[in-house]
Amino acid sequence: MKPVKIAGQFDVAGQIASMRPTGSGNVNDTYLAVFRTHFSEERIIVQRINSHVFAHPEWIMENMSILTTHCHGQLQAESDTADRIWQLPRIVPCRNGEGFFRDDNGDFWRALTLIASAKSFDIAQSAEHAFEVGTVLGQFHRLVSSIDPLGLRDTLPGYHETPKYLEQYDAVIQSPEAQELINGSMEVRNLQRFVEERRELAPVLLDAIVAGELEPRPIHGDPKVSNIMIDDDTGKGTAIIDLDTVKPGLIHYDFGDALRSICNRQGEETSDLARISFDLDYCESFVRGYMIHAKEFLTDNDKKYLYDSIRLITFELGLRFFHDYLAGNVYFKVKTPEQNLQRAQVQFRLCESIETRKRQINEVLKQAIDQ
Repeated sequence: MKPVKIAGQFDVAGQIASMRPTGSGNVNDTYLAVFRTHFSEERIIVQRINSHVFAHPEWIMENMSILTTHCHGQLQAESDTADRIWQLPRIVPCRNGEGFFRDDNGDFWRALTLIASAKSFDIAQSAEHAFEVGTVLGQFHRLVSSIDPLGLRDTLPGYHETPKYLEQYDAVIQSPEAQELINGSMEVRNLQRFVEERRELAPVLLDAIVAGELEPRPIHGDPKVSNIMIDDDTGKGTAIIDLDTVKPGLIHYDFGDALRSICNRQGEETSDLARISFDLDYCESFVRGYMIHAKEFLTDNDKKYLYDSIRLITFELGLRFFHDYLAGNVYFKVKTPEQNLQRAQVQFRLCESIETRKRQINEVLKQAIDQ
């Protein structure tokens, strides 16, 4: 069934005027559908959920329903005193009342409202932009901190559990196909060496859970720059989108992933590795914005592992890209066979920069926490 036919299954007034691909995600197929009546227009986001990534797509919608209902109620209650209009996507039901649609091929589709008068960017545009990204993530974490994480489905078991990714990597490098890639390229061998030198890093956050220092909370799961919407009129952050990965986890996963995304000013797809560095100005701005709301819920142990989260999540994404390259590019979308290799090089170079700036990053964190 064509996407335009799929869009017609959702409960939106009018006829479909247009539908086109949108977004820059690596997992789901996303479309912007425009519906028009004789007197109005409505735009919605229609997505085909990648069932190879999400084994239970219906759990995504269950989590999203819990989260959006909770957050919309809280935002409404606080609207008179808020410094801006905070937004969050709403589920658009099917005409039959269901929260999702399955087509003849068994593919899973859902629709969401479009965040009004706002846009996102693939790369942080300025220190002020980084501040707004931090403010939005801190606000999101504050809103969901009162949701019982045990009430959420684990839509991605093992997600951000770095030792499991390392186990998968160890398995794939034994394959003949991976060995051929390793033996045939110095670049690949350099990345393999990078992984070997940082094996002890992998369990740092999970060990903290076992030790009782950290505990799971609701998390976003993918708070990269492109998932933060900026208001067209005010320039302030207004929403966080792409809620598929909402699940129980450590807020450190979100914190580290956001800074990984923001502080690489060259972006994830750059081929100019020499220019990659962890931007301390963007880091300071993000952390300052994040702490506006995060001080309400951060514990002393949470603060203790913030630097580790930045280094670990950057290493982890590089490991995942490298693993996928060696496995034949089966998870992340690619345009060329070497794209995941290049992505891994970017993340590992960024990880090196984070390591060399450890003292400065910790100073930034301390100053923001103490303010």
